[in-house]
Amino acid sequence: MKQPIRPVTIQPVGKELAIAWNDGRESYLPLEFLRRACPCAVCGGEPDVLGRVVRPNVEYVPESFELRGIEYVGGYGIQPKWGDGHRTGIYSWLYLLRLDEQLRQNP
Repeated sequence: MKQPIRPVTIQPVGKELAIAWNDGRESYLPLEFLRRACPCAVCGGEPDVLGRVVRPNVEYVPESFELRGIEYVGGYGIQPKWGDGHRTGIYSWLYLLRLDEQLRQNP
């Protein structure tokens, strides 16, 4: 039986979040990219009654891209704490892998 992919270690390294995965892969996600990709409703929007996603205008300050901490959420993701006080985004392992793939395709 194949083990589901999950991180072995996650740690900030400079201006990136380094992730070592249990399949031997490594991801290096720039903190600014990670913050701008926040999946929470405040940052990414949420669907209205007709299913259209209303995206808010999010304004960032330099502290928005400073990672102040990470909390693990169950066995499926992390919730970063950003320097501007934002902390509602939950990044699942699958979402982090998708972000890594996006960076690899569009460096």
